[in-house]
Amino acid sequence: MGDVWAAGDAYEDYVGRWSRRVANPFLHWLDVPARRRWLDVGCGTGALTAAILALTDPAQVIGVDTSEGFLSRARAQVTDTRASFHLADARSLPLPVPPPSLPPLPPLPPPLPDHRRRFDAVVSGLALNFVPEPHSAVAEFGRVAAEGGMVAAYVWDYGEGMAMMRHFWDAATALDRAAAELDEGRRFPLCRPEPLHRLWTDSGLDEVTVEPIEVPTMFTGFDDYWWPFLGGQGPAPAYVTSLTEEHRRDLRDLLRTRLPTAPDGSIPLTARAWAVKGTRTTAGR
Repeated sequence: MGDVWAAGDAYEDYVGRWSRRVANPFLHWLDVPARRRWLDVGCGTGALTAAILALTDPAQVIGVDTSEGFLSRARAQVTDTRASFHLADARSLPLPVPPPSLPPLPPLPPPLPDHRRRFDAVVSGLALNFVPEPHSAVAEFGRVAAEGGMVAAYVWDYGEGMAMMRHFWDAATALDRAAAELDEGRRFPLCRPEPLHRLWTDSGLDEVTVEPIEVPTMFTGFDDYWWPFLGGQGPAPAYVTSLTEEHRRDLRDLLRTRLPTAPDGSIPLTARAWAVKGTRTTAGR
């Protein structure tokens, strides 16, 4: 079962709304000065780009993603003229132009705006673990970053800290042992402090730091929690849509009994992300 990332509206309801809450403390932690040039890789529906515009007074933000559906939602939501969104692969960024000694990685799309200039900050929110070759992506982040530029990302702590998904997979596995193979906590060992730190240092980045970011994820009721899983966007929703109606009902009912529910019916959970940052202090490859 492949991961589906195509419908921006369904993604917003599922996890995009929580990504926005992580973006603000992430940017405060980076503390990049104003009037800098940013690249948001795996920009999705534009949550991190919007936060960059609101909090850092950038000169320019370019967002890239492999999903045209997500990019369409980002363009509709983020109308600031300093931002633009483009189709591109994190492992083969079409900017800046590689030096003549390095052949471009095929297929190379047309260069993006100001493609000969490097970026003061290259960031990625909740995308890196879905890239088939994350080491290639981080190498590209470093390549397009300016000397002294920041390279940073955040990913969910699927194993322990992303409560909405942890509750889901624990319940799914209780009913279907095969569901364990789809659990992001099992699939993505990268999403822990040590592997993230190692990936950044192995990519030639310096002054590497990893920190947790935890935000509240308050659901107004069970439907607010459950309905986004029916949208098909991401591993857990894709699993739900693959179930028979009976099995889907069993999973829903088990979750209803397991989730912590307040007297008013709300479901107070938390979400933790791991954030990593480093500095490019050597010439890009």
